[in-house]
Amino acid sequence: MLARQLNDLPEALARALVLRGITTFDEARRYFRPSKETLHDPFLMQDMDAAADRVGQAIQRGERVLVYGDYDVDGTTSTALMTSFLRSQGVPADFFIPDRFKHGYGLSKAGIDHAKTQGAKLIIALDCGITAIDEAAYARSLGIDLIICDHHTAGETWPDAVAVLDPKRPDCNYPFNELSGCGVTFKLVQATLRRLGQDPESASQYLDLVAVSTASDLVPLVGENRVLMREGFVQLKEGARIGLRALAKQGGVDYDHVTVDRIVFAIGPRINAAGRMEHARQAVELLLADDMATAQHLAQELERVNNDRRKLDREICDDALDKAKIQMGGRFRHALVLHEPGWHQGVIGIVASRVVDRYHRPAVMLCTANGAAKGSARSIPGVNIYKALKQCDDLITQFGGHDFAAGLTLPEANVPALRDRLDRVIETMVQDPDLLLPSIDIDAQVTLHDIDDRFWAVLKQFGPFGPENMKPVFQADGLRVVGRPRTVGSGAHLKFKVAQNGSAAHDVIGFRLGKHLPTVEASQREGRPLDLLFSVEENEWQGRVSLQLVARDLRLANHGP
Repeated sequence: MLARQLNDLPEALARALVLRGITTFDEARRYFRPSKETLHDPFLMQDMDAAADRVGQAIQRGERVLVYGDYDVDGTTSTALMTSFLRSQGVPADFFIPDRFKHGYGLSKAGIDHAKTQGAKLIIALDCGITAIDEAAYARSLGIDLIICDHHTAGETWPDAVAVLDPKRPDCNYPFNELSGCGVTFKLVQATLRRLGQDPESASQYLDLVAVSTASDLVPLVGENRVLMREGFVQLKEGARIGLRALAKQGGVDYDHVTVDRIVFAIGPRINAAGRMEHARQAVELLLADDMATAQHLAQELERVNNDRRKLDREICDDALDKAKIQMGGRFRHALVLHEPGWHQGVIGIVASRVVDRYHRPAVMLCTANGAAKGSARSIPGVNIYKALKQCDDLITQFGGHDFAAGLTLPEANVPALRDRLDRVIETMVQDPDLLLPSIDIDAQVTLHDIDDRFWAVLKQFGPFGPENMKPVFQADGLRVVGRPRTVGSGAHLKFKVAQNGSAAHDVIGFRLGKHLPTVEASQREGRPLDLLFSVEENEWQGRVSLQLVARDLRLANHGP
């Protein structure tokens, strides 16, 4: 039915739409043609009136404002966005990014003291602050107004400030609660422009920052986020700021063909590296750079820092996986809690994600800093790590986060107790044991004859791809291996070609599937067809663009799973 309504859409793609909850023509039209006109009114967000009024007042009075951000990609892009906006309005705005190792996460009294020293009348806290009750009271005692723009899970109470913008506030009726911190900041800028009687459309110049934030923070790419990402891609292509252009050169990214994956793996890590290894102020200064010479210098510095981060990342990852293997070798574990005092605080969040990828269960990575265990938690679909840690809060000094990621601090002596408690908590949350087994959701069965130019033209419109809007995965059975299969990337990746019932040969790349080369060779040698799970992507090489199948898994035909 849906396939016919959409001009005989290929059946496999119609099925993929239905699996995404899209069952009518109008829903499909909105999905394929997301536009800025569908963005929600920023004033639907709780406290937005007060926030826009106060920022507008600061602009009209020319007050000194301190923009206070976090040290990750979301925080630094938010900081650059707000600082750039305020300065464009003639406000003498400065920014403060806490030192991960000196100040820790979030709004701090040291940062508020800095605002006082600078003569700031207003602090705008971005991508942090929803739990900063004591710090908000301290700012008020110094006569400094505070606006909080956050997107992390709110507790039962929140700070007493001029405004607390957070779509996850229980009393907030904003229609979409999965914005990144930079997305909330963008909404505040839109609202402030309207309060000032200016065109809110001028906020679109900041959508390149919103796109980098939305991709890097791994928020769901549905609803408003999908619109912001699409429009952000347009801004990156047509008018990316100088700093992002310099970063693209370092990362080998072409904004004419930008994808979420390219941001996540090439742009985001370079921005994040500053806050992980040194100080995130470097990243903000790059994003605010207004000449290419400065931007190139700062981008080269971030490249150096990122290379140091990658080396440290590999070393700690090897150690963490060894520890995880030992922990998994005992009784069955529903969660992993790993602690090593000397691990580098700046990279353990990345490593926690790698541990989750390897063992497919929630993981907490902890080091020791200032006499306490500090670290990061990462989770899997179906297990809300914030809620899990909430049930361990008597063991934890401080924590915050959302469904898939959290940061926490606790006494070192409590680490063994946290390991046991979190394991029991996750066990109660996992009703289906298969949740702890890696799986691949299949959208539809296809033949290689289905994959033509029209198929790809429609499939491209499913993007941008990311959490909750992943690339469709297809299954094709009875494939014949042609040419010579081989591994690339020092044996890590797999390359071969397949055909089916007289179809043209299709290139296949299998990232981290090099171990399956014997299976592919056996298929060719013995004349046994392959069954393949894959997504479809464009591959650009030396100026030539072609379609390739990106293998997710494979097996010999007529073989059990």
